[in-house]
Amino acid sequence: MRKLRNKITFKIAADGSSASGKTTGGKLIAKKFRMKFLSSGALYRFCAWKILNNKNKYNIKFINKIAKTIKPNKLNDKRLYTPEVTQFSSIIAKKLFVRKALMTFQNNFIKNHNLLIIEGRDIGSKILGSKADLKLFFKCSIKAKAQRRFKEFRRSNKKITLKQVEKALKQRDIEDKKRRISPLRMTKNAVIVDTSKLTIKQMEKKLVNLVKEKIKIKYGNLQ
Repeated sequence: MRKLRNKITFKIAADGSSASGKTTGGKLIAKKFRMKFLSSGALYRFCAWKILNNKNKYNIKFINKIAKTIKPNKLNDKRLYTPEVTQFSSIIAKKLFVRKALMTFQNNFIKNHNLLIIEGRDIGSKILGSKADLKLFFKCSIKAKAQRRFKEFRRSNKKITLKQVEKALKQRDIEDKKRRISPLRMTKNAVIVDTSKLTIKQMEKKLVNLVKEKIKIKYGNLQ
């Protein structure tokens, strides 16, 4: 891995809908190949959380101020993953000035790291674009996604039902695909990763093989 880090530049875009496995998959790849990991969704969640704690008031100046204060260690806060923050983050993600502020953060992240993986909904189509050495597109059945997200939400809301979670996920998928600004879409050269029936170990094996294959194509054998 030391030789790998010293010799190559390799950037991965991981896109997909909510609870499709892109965050888990991205973290598995980052750990295995010692890459820097960024969840673009966490950036929007962080902004949403800040706004909710500001009496739901926000404007361009407020968002730009938030974007400048974001630190990677702040993006793992459990308070960013409540149903309220999840719902509001999908709302602000439609705002152009919010996306521009967070795009600046993501562009700086890309410039500062040679080995990285970013997950989101427009990473392959917009944020990394042609800079991506590998584009992954995560898919998952609605039932499997609902089960995953239900387990997450139950930690903070014992009253939430599986039916409510499934309904919310369906609505979020529709909004992500139909929104005017940076909609969720699979680029032509993306590799589909269907996680519906994959265990964590199976997902890791599949993703590691994909990354190794692409690195070999670009650089040959690196051990």
